[in-house]
Amino acid sequence: MNASELRDMTPDQLRDKLADEKKTSFNLRFQAATGALENPAQIRAARRNAARIKTILNEKAAAAAAE
Repeated sequence: MNASELRDMTPDQLRDKLADEKKTSFNLRFQAATGALENPAQIRAARRNAARIKTILNEKAAAAAAE
């Protein structure tokens, strides 16, 4: 998922997506702890996606406050 796709979403959709990414991150960390994780790079990708979503949400909030 890239930033341009995220910018097209509404803030509510972004919050839902962020919750999904956090849940995914938790599940991946749990799998890593139990030794069931096949691809450790997924943890990093989930963290980065969550950070990307937070950045877009902050941009939208700043734009709304500036208006």
